[in-house]
Amino acid sequence: MKHIRNFCIIAHIDHGKSTLADRLIQACGGVALRDLHEQMLDSMDIERERGITIKSNTITLDYHAPDGNDYSLNLIDTPGHVDFSHEVRRSLMACEGALIVVDASQGVEAQTVANLYLALEHNLTLLPIINKIDLPAADIERTQEAIDAELGLDPFEAIPISAKNGIGIEEVLVGIVEKLPAPQGDADAPLKALVFDAHFDKFRGVILQCRVMDGTLKPRDTIHFMHAGRDFKVDEVGYNQFKLVPKKQLSAGEVGYVVAGVKSVQDIEIGDTITLLDRPAAEPIPGYQPARQVVFSSLYPMDTADYVELTKALEKLAINDAALTFEKDSSAALGFGFRCGFLGLLHLDVIQERLQREFDIGLVISAPSVKYKLTLRDGSSLDIDNPCYWPDPTSIESCSEPYIKASILTPETYVGPVMELCREHRSESQTMDYLSASRIEVTSVMPLGEVLFDFYGKLKMITRGYGSFDYEPIEYRKTDIVKVDILVNKEPVDTLSYLVHRDKARPRALHYCERLAEEIPRHQFKIPVQGAIGGEIIARTTIAPFRKDVTEKLYGGDVTRKKKLLEKQKKGKAKMKQFGSVNIPQKAFVSVLRADKD
Repeated sequence: MKHIRNFCIIAHIDHGKSTLADRLIQACGGVALRDLHEQMLDSMDIERERGITIKSNTITLDYHAPDGNDYSLNLIDTPGHVDFSHEVRRSLMACEGALIVVDASQGVEAQTVANLYLALEHNLTLLPIINKIDLPAADIERTQEAIDAELGLDPFEAIPISAKNGIGIEEVLVGIVEKLPAPQGDADAPLKALVFDAHFDKFRGVILQCRVMDGTLKPRDTIHFMHAGRDFKVDEVGYNQFKLVPKKQLSAGEVGYVVAGVKSVQDIEIGDTITLLDRPAAEPIPGYQPARQVVFSSLYPMDTADYVELTKALEKLAINDAALTFEKDSSAALGFGFRCGFLGLLHLDVIQERLQREFDIGLVISAPSVKYKLTLRDGSSLDIDNPCYWPDPTSIESCSEPYIKASILTPETYVGPVMELCREHRSESQTMDYLSASRIEVTSVMPLGEVLFDFYGKLKMITRGYGSFDYEPIEYRKTDIVKVDILVNKEPVDTLSYLVHRDKARPRALHYCERLAEEIPRHQFKIPVQGAIGGEIIARTTIAPFRKDVTEKLYGGDVTRKKKLLEKQKKGKAKMKQFGSVNIPQKAFVSVLRADKD
């Protein structure tokens, strides 16, 4: 075990984690030169295009150190975005050490600090890396000061590198071997292994990624999942080295894959502990947390004929992504669809884009919502994330919504606008910490629902891209939430209903009405577009009708002839309005529901 190192790379989004992983793989000869490409551990096209890691990956590297020993390095690449912090937490549980990467031009960011606290929670040894030293804006001394002041790590241990140009990679490998601890465990104890990830192979079923804490795992062993309570027989174990390399066994301290005939990711729990059925461990590995969906939205196919294709597509995505949940939903305007739960807005965006790219399905998405907790007057309680199921307001005793603790790192220049932005989004308390002479951390307690729409985009705009944002859920607090219905020609459109705080109800209803009025074509009669809370109208716009000049053929004569014709037209329009139904094009739904995100 003393020649094994289990480590991960953590940092803020876009600080060079995946590029550093590429250089480490290249330096250890983990892949042939002809097969080398950027972001080796990112398997999806969308990850490469956006330059983000969505799903964590792992690889075992063989390294011959300057001290003459051969080491086995288990590298676990982690996502950097706040939505996927659940995956980061599981990856950290499988490691003893971490490389914490800081951009030499941008310094310490919000997600860097959040991941540092997560790593310290799991007692990881941290090795700071200063990346992008080749950039003209790089300031190594200032970054070292930030590592000392903001992260509390030894700045002189920080290794300056350029992952893009391969500068300092050998020093990083030596640092991993010398500074990060070897794993500890007892190979003869009852088996205790952490399932920190899984992916689906259409020929072999679910392939589990495991870190063995104690004991030994071999093919033909019968394993037991301690949280899920299921049993499976092991077919194969081995190491991940871009292809699966079978081994005779996995022992304490090692990281590898397990094939055990699991048919779907839904059959197991990621983060679960596996043990042997005939010689079980006394208790599971501590720290297990199930994935929590915090954002909910309905997906409908643009063409109702694509409903069956959408069903198959969601099932295929869910096989690999255990955090995605979906159930059947329907709308009078858009037909059949699915109500889905996501880890956050980026998760929603990624799923939507994968459905459109990989399965060629056009989608209409309802406004994202969070889960509200209601207490009714009869003493019962409800959890509601869909406006369609909102009960009669007279039956509601109280309502609570989820709150978060938001951490915003910004240059001192933009502190005023940042605090004003937080206040606009119903921030309840704000504190400031001077991390360095020019950088400030603003900590704000605010509702999660306020962050869903335009908060992050506005933050980037007012800080000119220098602000960074991270959050953690804290608790539910009582609030005044109302359901706003959008009425077109006095008929409610269920897909456009949304839940919002009473203070924000009118501005958003007006925004919806104006966007619909722009997109709905004119008819032969006047169409009112209204926002309403119960029976109270809070916003309205009107789509003017086409007007036919019926008096055009008149030439002279008494004015009563003209009035008679206009009166006749008026009666005809009233009758048309009574029987006419409004045609709402699909693009109207898309334009309204995406407006808050743009």
